[in-house]
Amino acid sequence: MHGRMIDLPMNADAPASRRIELDLHKPWFSLMAGIRPTVVIGGRGQPAQWGVGTWQLPAEETVVVRVFLFNRVWRFGQAEFALRPEHPPALVYRAPVLPFVRGRLRLP
Repeated sequence: MHGRMIDLPMNADAPASRRIELDLHKPWFSLMAGIRPTVVIGGRGQPAQWGVGTWQLPAEETVVVRVFLFNRVWRFGQAEFALRPEHPPALVYRAPVLPFVRGRLRLP
């Protein structure tokens, strides 16, 4: 039974969603070898990789997006941005060069 399509019913109660693009930049020079970012959306932390990734968010709500770095000992480079529905669907995070400075999370 290959090539057969199955129609699944749409759930009218499912909230509308949107996708955002998050570009995570590490500094070209830093003392942070092997450190990776963590993205927190809706209170749930998700390990991430440097570069561009996409995340799904509710379409009609303001969502606070947080990013921090972790090195097995402490968290640093924290940044957050309240992304409203009218904002463009993209954010850019720039990690700090030094581990005691905050990162920056902004619209592109």
